[in-house]
Amino acid sequence: MIQLEKEFHLETHIAGRSPATCHWKCGDACAQPILNQSENQYVRSVVEEALSRRSFMAASMGGLLMLSGLSSLAKAQGGSSLGFKPIGLSTEDKLLVPEGYTTNVVIRWGDPIGRGAKRFDVNNWDARSQENAFGYNVDYISWLPLPDYASSNSRRAILWANHEYTNPELMFPGYKQGSPTKEQVDIELAAHGGSAVEVRRNADGSIYYVPVSSYNRRITATTPMELTGPAAGHPLLQTKADPTGKRVLGMLNNCAGGTTPWGTILTAEENFNQYFAGNNALPDGPIKRSHARYGLPGGNSSRRWELFYERFDLTKEPNEPFRHGWIVEIDPYDPTSTPKKRTALGRFKHEGAETTVAPSGQVVLYMGDDERFDYLYKFVTKGRFNPTDRKANLNLLDEGTLYVAKFNADGTGVWLPLVQGNGPLTAANGFSSQADVLINTRLAADLLGATKMDRPEDVERNPVTGAVYAVMTNNNRRTAAQVDAANPRPDNRHGHIIEMLEAGNDPTATTFRWALFLVAGEPSDPTTYFAGFPKDKVSTVSCPDNITFDQAGNMWIATDGQDSSLKKNDAVYAVPTQGPERGYVRQFMSAPVGAEICGPIFTPDNKNFFAGIQHPGEGGTLEKPVSTWPDGTNVPRPSVVAVRKLDGGIIGG
Repeated sequence: MIQLEKEFHLETHIAGRSPATCHWKCGDACAQPILNQSENQYVRSVVEEALSRRSFMAASMGGLLMLSGLSSLAKAQGGSSLGFKPIGLSTEDKLLVPEGYTTNVVIRWGDPIGRGAKRFDVNNWDARSQENAFGYNVDYISWLPLPDYASSNSRRAILWANHEYTNPELMFPGYKQGSPTKEQVDIELAAHGGSAVEVRRNADGSIYYVPVSSYNRRITATTPMELTGPAAGHPLLQTKADPTGKRVLGMLNNCAGGTTPWGTILTAEENFNQYFAGNNALPDGPIKRSHARYGLPGGNSSRRWELFYERFDLTKEPNEPFRHGWIVEIDPYDPTSTPKKRTALGRFKHEGAETTVAPSGQVVLYMGDDERFDYLYKFVTKGRFNPTDRKANLNLLDEGTLYVAKFNADGTGVWLPLVQGNGPLTAANGFSSQADVLINTRLAADLLGATKMDRPEDVERNPVTGAVYAVMTNNNRRTAAQVDAANPRPDNRHGHIIEMLEAGNDPTATTFRWALFLVAGEPSDPTTYFAGFPKDKVSTVSCPDNITFDQAGNMWIATDGQDSSLKKNDAVYAVPTQGPERGYVRQFMSAPVGAEICGPIFTPDNKNFFAGIQHPGEGGTLEKPVSTWPDGTNVPRPSVVAVRKLDGGIIGG
């Protein structure tokens, strides 16, 4: 690791991320100054100087649970159904699961997914081969039943997987940081994006993919896409290559996502800033200031793609970054369809876009902006979901209201509408239209006074209880003076999860009550909290990232950064959200060396659990590997894995 720190110029890095992850995943964000320099107040009044640290923690973690009305979840009967014996933290280069469970690799980087596709060979690989093969680092995963989304089929489906970013040092023999070849860059472009593959369940419960299927499709960083919604065609989205401002090539750094009720994929462009170069060379003005607020590099990019493609060079195409940082909607049931970047959902470093249908029929999406001191968002459609007419839903996401969250110290909160003309969102402040608000969502949210959070990532609504859970992965830059009720620790290296209940349990509501559900770390740490469950019984957990829920409403947590924060491998945990075992965190899976676990998801019958094993071996190179997972060679390969019980039962039971 010392060698990598020197190579990547990362003597210090973000809590919970290795130097290699910080470089390739988020473009050395750890070395940047804090991007949010707004004057938004922290909810500091909750920590009056007269209060001791201990009394503050007790008030924010215990009292708010009762105040919020969420105490009913703790009193509910049942709700767990978890019966597996927890495993422990590990440093082994193995994928570990509890006794009575087993796993299989469904598909790995380089596996062919098209007719005539080439067999993977790391020493004989090219961009065309990569375009017909499963992409690199796996993040969001979705199970889309066949023959149609309404079928709830658990035996045959389209499996979608995001490919967030690439690790060239683990892809190319003899890779030279800062001096890539054009062929290497072209392979990286082809390895970004996402994959749709047909999968089926074997008689023994394992899952396999179908190499040649009409549903198989690759989306890459060069796939033509359409910009839709209020910002489409705006001058800031126009470039020399696309004077219309409505067509863009590819998607970048697709992290988490969501699946709509009508069976389309929502994939989230996150750390798109790292791919661009040259912001310092731009003249002072709104474009340069906007790029700086989004963290675009002043000099060279992390990957140096600008050496070969001018769209990544701001001195030649200053508007290209405005065409990234969106939620992309893809129809996996129609492999000929054009992906659409839905500008109504705002532009920021999107982590996810999980959906729910409100009693009114409106569709609600929850989204986090994965940056230290940035914000939590939701979007409410204007139109209503039509369960009997799929085509009627395909443009629902082009009209609606985008909101940003403000958390109050008393356990209440409000969703602030990001609507042009609302409060300070006026032409005098640079917002002449709704398109201006959506293109510069961060700047608009700054003006509205949203609460600065500790890297908000996955946000999902529990399908059983209706409570919304927002994951804060970590923030080692928060000082004691910046602590607030919703972000209760300085130097927050382990992260926390917030529980929210919207008024009337209606996701379209603009007010909510909230409490801290989990404050992660080692149970012996007095600042940790596990929804009130006895701390001596829980598993150690750090850096929560992605979550999902099983059919009983238990939360499943995948982590990103335990290798740094705990010096242990990343993992998956299960925790009941209601009943007497509420807060009882149990470790279910441990990743191989260097890997993050992403995209937790279940089949509809809950008899298979999927996870993306992202960047196994990160911290090494092909010449000096630190992992040989999954094939026992010096080429670690990001993969989708499926977990099943040996007795064929429900996962977790």
